Amino acid sequence: KSITDFILIAGYHSHIETTLQYLQDALHGISRNIHLFLPYRHNQSISKIPKIHSLFHYIECIKEMDSADNSDTEVSEAAHKNLIKDGNRASNKVDYIPQMLRWETR
Repeated sequence: KSITDFILIAGYHSHIETTLQYLQDALHGISRNIHLFLPYRHNQSISKIPKIHSLFHYIECIKEMDSADNSDTEVSEAAHKNLIKDGNRASNKVDYIPQMLRWETR
């Protein structure tokens, strides 16, 4: 519920202190329940997930730019997709994940 609330409220075309407080409350709910995602993460960590990380900067950005209704993650998703494809092409396709990770850190 908190994630849905956050997404819906963040999409408002304008905000006042009350709606920003609603966003903060939804963010707090997300923080309280984020541990539910851990069993589905290979490293048991939710760090380094850009979409989750970006939620914690929305309120600050809204205060600076008045709205977040035109923001998206398209650029970072496209870059990630290209990095994955390039890393996969560079591997020999046998035990490819460690090879892709080594390739990405070069």
